[in-house]
Amino acid sequence: MSIRAVMPGIRVSPTQAAGAALIAAATVILGFVDAARGESAEIGAHRLAERTSFDNDEIIGGFQKIAFGAELQFGRRVERIRKFDEPVRVFVINRGTPDRRAEVGAVVADVRARVNHLDIAMTDDRATANVVVTLVHRRDLARTIRASFGADRARQIARSLHPQCLSGFAKDRQYRIRRAAVILPVDAGDFMFSDCAYEELLQALGPINDDSTVPWTMFNDDVQMGFFDIFDQYLLNILYDPRVRPGMTKDEVGKVLPDVLPAVRTWVSQANRRPRVESQDTSPAR
Repeated sequence: MSIRAVMPGIRVSPTQAAGAALIAAATVILGFVDAARGESAEIGAHRLAERTSFDNDEIIGGFQKIAFGAELQFGRRVERIRKFDEPVRVFVINRGTPDRRAEVGAVVADVRARVNHLDIAMTDDRATANVVVTLVHRRDLARTIRASFGADRARQIARSLHPQCLSGFAKDRQYRIRRAAVILPVDAGDFMFSDCAYEELLQALGPINDDSTVPWTMFNDDVQMGFFDIFDQYLLNILYDPRVRPGMTKDEVGKVLPDVLPAVRTWVSQANRRPRVESQDTSPAR
């Protein structure tokens, strides 16, 4: 097996003045409700503001921007599907306090419940893991990045961005992801940890690009969610449909999307177990 590249995805510190008043007000309103169900008021406020209805063009356009390319490119640009084609097993190394291993497990369980055709679970066996999550203090983030990605790439990451958390994966010549690494700071606050954990774990599954022109996705450095939002559930379910294979080009994916997208819409609706008003879009999937 030849591993050819490691492609990092990074969460940077965004400035989000727009909508701040709405989020603040909603946080106050939702505080008691969210505490009762074990979710932070800040995440509840973002759920309240979440857009959940998208037409075909919005979903397809977002998928093409997020699933191809990479936020920070090492080597030549890659315009092919990258994904695991085997069970994904996640192992956690804890080097910080508070101990957030259980929260990582909850994120993995949530992803498993909301992405069809993806066999993902936690493991206590480091030898069988193909995704390793390292939990660190913020002060140790840069050092851990150097240890995981090498000094040269760590310097490139530091020059280009100021990461709060990081993920990367290695793929083979067939664009199959063979291993991935995720680095999360545990002491940046509950909301930031949740936001980082979801984004980086999902990017480790293949959608490594961030794009500021897609306003509904967590794969946008100006967007923070803290949970697995509906739009990104569409993207991951398209990616892990068996008809979307590692190494496919945009044109090849476009040919199968007319069959894939209706099935994805049905799955996402059922997985969320609450009524969703979908846009009545009659245009063919491209």
